[in-house]
Amino acid sequence: MQKGCPRNFNSPLQSVCICASARKGIYFTDGGRFLPMKYRFNKHYTRDEVRALLPQIRKWLEQLTQLHQVMERHEKRLGTLMKQGHDAGGQTVNDQVRTLADVQEILAEFQRRQIFIKDLDRGLVDFPAIIGGREVFLCWEQDEDDVEFWHDLESGYGGRERL
Repeated sequence: MQKGCPRNFNSPLQSVCICASARKGIYFTDGGRFLPMKYRFNKHYTRDEVRALLPQIRKWLEQLTQLHQVMERHEKRLGTLMKQGHDAGGQTVNDQVRTLADVQEILAEFQRRQIFIKDLDRGLVDFPAIIGGREVFLCWEQDEDDVEFWHDLESGYGGRERL
């Protein structure tokens, strides 16, 4: 640990230090020494890795779309019940809670892999990558057969360029 840093870095969750005792910037530890953080994301995908994931990504996006439709039906039903002054508990609420849990489970898969759904309706997904030493996103839309575009972290869809 750097002299004067009050943080205890025994846990991986405590490996980031943003404090006055660390040199300027954000640092992470590696065996007690401070190293500057070069990239925003821990996982960076190659084009081949994204290609291998596309069948699963398509499946998850389809499931999320279906679950979204189910949630809208439940919300409509619940809204009607509440307008009529009925108790909003029961099977509809239980079904909605199960649906939300299913959505959360799929979204956790994206989060765990540091894959970002930018627009569910379009099936727009970003994958962190390194191109030319720069951290960027490989950008894919559900109606595209292959991963063919990238953009920098700030520009978004409008800044897409062909690989």
